[in-house]
Amino acid sequence: MKIHTVPLYLFILSLLLLSCSASRQMNNAQQEEWLPLFNGSTLDGWVPKIRGYALGDNYAKTFRVEDGLLKVSYQDYTGDFDSRFGHLFYERPFSYYRLRTTYRFVGEQAAGGADWALRNSGLMIHGQPAGSMGQNQDFPISIEVQLLGGTGEGERPTANLCTPGTHVEMNGKLHTDHCTSSTSRTYDGDQWVTVEILVLGDSLIQHYVEGDTVLTYSKPQVGGGVVSGFDPEAKPDGTPLTGGTISLQSESHPVEFQRVELLNLEGCMDPKASNYKAYYLKHDKEKCKY
Repeated sequence: MKIHTVPLYLFILSLLLLSCSASRQMNNAQQEEWLPLFNGSTLDGWVPKIRGYALGDNYAKTFRVEDGLLKVSYQDYTGDFDSRFGHLFYERPFSYYRLRTTYRFVGEQAAGGADWALRNSGLMIHGQPAGSMGQNQDFPISIEVQLLGGTGEGERPTANLCTPGTHVEMNGKLHTDHCTSSTSRTYDGDQWVTVEILVLGDSLIQHYVEGDTVLTYSKPQVGGGVVSGFDPEAKPDGTPLTGGTISLQSESHPVEFQRVELLNLEGCMDPKASNYKAYYLKHDKEKCKY
């Protein structure tokens, strides 16, 4: 009896160990790995481009980190805002991802800011490279997830769509309106609001506010106006936008970002690879590790 019992015990133990290993591997494959684009202490990984200034010139510390927050501030400006629209670009482009941020509007609008820019900012996605912007260009050719704060008077939804130098499709038809309102509720005061964007290349983009889907569209492409000072070579109208830069906007009203994080949905989709993730939606075989 003992001659057969010991090998059977070892066999059962090995099965249990294999089962545990497979379970750990599956759990790891399902565990979401969010990339913090903002590290909470510096602007490392980001570069500013402000209208009228060279790439990398962070005029009057428009973009700064204080108290663990990424802030868009105008307290050191001299004179009026003077259309010094700015954008803080992340160093890497992305195509398939989820982008999430928690933000709030604070304080008073900078002197000389446009009426429409009151409690107004944005997340720019599928944008042109920062280095391809003209020195006097106002906005990057991109898709804007417009962030709005309530004014205490009427409805003012957030996570809207604006299209500087671009178009999208809605319900299967080309949509050329520059700005389109979402179905979100209005957020007055200085309360924190969480916005998330699902971006699947040029096939689908969805906006979420506090977990609710508020806007859906597809087929972003270069086209249209409401952008100036650009190099014509950077605006080949009709070109599909399958990916691009991500940037945070400065339009004259102070805004603070508590976090900016991204879940990349593009990577190795081979279950045999050590870095396989079950939530990836676009396969990149060159990233597989065995």
